Amino acid sequence: MAADEDNEQVDQEVPESYENLLDDYSHFAPPAADEVLQGTVLSITAKDVIVDFGYKCEGLVPIEQFQGPGGEITVRSGDAVDVMIEHGEQPEGYVLLSHTRAARLRIWDNLEKAYQEQLIVSGRVLGRIKGGLAVDVGIKAFMPGSQADPRPVHNLDSLTGQDIPVKIIKLNRRRGNVVVSRKMAVEEEINVRKNATLDHIGEGAIVTGVVKNLTEYGAFIDLGGIDGLLHVTDMSYGRITHPSELLHVDEEITVKVLKFDRAKERVSLGIKQLEPDPWEAVSARYAVNSRVIGRVVNVTDYGAFVELEAGIEGLIHISEMTWSRRMKHPSKVVKPGDQVEAVVLEVHSKDRRISLGLKQLEPNPWTTIDTRYSVGSVVEGRVRNMTDFGAFIEIEEGIDGLVHVSDLSWTKRVKHPSEVLKKGQVVQAVILNIDSSAHRLSLGIKQLQPDAWESYFQNHQVGDTVHGRVCRLASFGGFVELAEGVEGLCHFSEVPGYSGRRGSEESPLAMGQEFDFKIIKMSEAEKKIGLSLRAVTEDEEKNRLEDYQRQAAAATTTIEEVMSLKDRNLE
Repeated sequence: MAADEDNEQVDQEVPESYENLLDDYSHFAPPAADEVLQGTVLSITAKDVIVDFGYKCEGLVPIEQFQGPGGEITVRSGDAVDVMIEHGEQPEGYVLLSHTRAARLRIWDNLEKAYQEQLIVSGRVLGRIKGGLAVDVGIKAFMPGSQADPRPVHNLDSLTGQDIPVKIIKLNRRRGNVVVSRKMAVEEEINVRKNATLDHIGEGAIVTGVVKNLTEYGAFIDLGGIDGLLHVTDMSYGRITHPSELLHVDEEITVKVLKFDRAKERVSLGIKQLEPDPWEAVSARYAVNSRVIGRVVNVTDYGAFVELEAGIEGLIHISEMTWSRRMKHPSKVVKPGDQVEAVVLEVHSKDRRISLGLKQLEPNPWTTIDTRYSVGSVVEGRVRNMTDFGAFIEIEEGIDGLVHVSDLSWTKRVKHPSEVLKKGQVVQAVILNIDSSAHRLSLGIKQLQPDAWESYFQNHQVGDTVHGRVCRLASFGGFVELAEGVEGLCHFSEVPGYSGRRGSEESPLAMGQEFDFKIIKMSEAEKKIGLSLRAVTEDEEKNRLEDYQRQAAAATTTIEEVMSLKDRNLE
């Protein structure tokens, strides 16, 4: 009975010991031909790398499979490496292994996993090939040109040598073909970054971005998957003509979110908003009537803009540049880049305006004109401008006087100053009136000569007989030139033989006729002289009658004297 129990115990122990023995030597079983094994580098010789891959003997890998482009060894003792058993003649005491085949199979496994799970892998662009680019993703893959970037790439060669993220869009392991797309990988990264950015962005937020593109009106800033517009007017409180003056592409900058439209994914950004607004306390820094120095940054038809500090500009209006009214364009006084001194005239911080003046640096010549000139004095100046109503004469810098067209000549009927004067001509004139408060000076040229009318009235009176020439005709009479610039009117009723019936007879006077006229009316205030041709005729007839009467009287006296003499002789 005891023996049976012992035998049973032995039967039970033998299988157990045998199973343990199989487990101990199971690693000596040869692995599958296409199985990728992981080994450990034990040592490196001149020709081989000795690898422990968990088999009954060690393996040898040709050292060439672990050499870099320059011949350097890429592994060290203790490194883990992938290997596969090579078929064929085996070295004595070793198993011939291949790291290259194992790595290739491992790459394909990884690529298949990336393809199935749509993972992003890294690749290096090898160069341009027909239709696209060759990309090393462990094996040589093809990337069509249309898949290089979300936006059209005009120069694919620019990607050569770059490490880029790609997605596998086609894979055929049997044929060894792989097609990749950088466009899909970049779009995925952009979407991930965009979603992260949209979750954290908001109006008023201060964020960091990279300058992506510059245009004339601003810069596009990559905030992380979403672009924001930094307008040129929001870059600086100072004057900027182009964003390139302040920013460069690929530059990292800090900006403030001014507006954010989540639905349209539009972001407006600003840089100057990160600094205090210089206009907030401008009135305290630039008091009215104070003198300031600035740089001319722009010249227009109506004035010049002067930068007083970054973000603060003042306008010198053309009317505030000189006391002279003959200023034609601000460029005659200042040009961009000039350093100028000016006087603060007005400050409007709310409207962001400062008015400046240049002429205020010099005394106003109109304030002392009353002490330097007097009415009736003769001055000399240059004709600067002419209009329909008169000519402006500059008698000194900043002082222009107006000679009205009616004050150009006593004798001529002047319709335009150009009939008498020429622009640039130096002339003398008489001051007629001074209005310093209104900056007006009235001048006269005809006043340099005596008034022909005044002289005529002084030398003639009603009843005088004068000689004249008909120079103009009207429906009621003829105007007669009596002297240069002096005319009188002879009404047709004062012409002998005129009946007064209209249309029944022609004008009794003709242009150019010369007669003796009698002055029958004079008005010095109105400068009017009335003439009569009839009165001259009547005077002539009266004079002839008187002469006849005198002659008759003289003849009677002679007869009486003869008779008286005869009588005396008879006695």
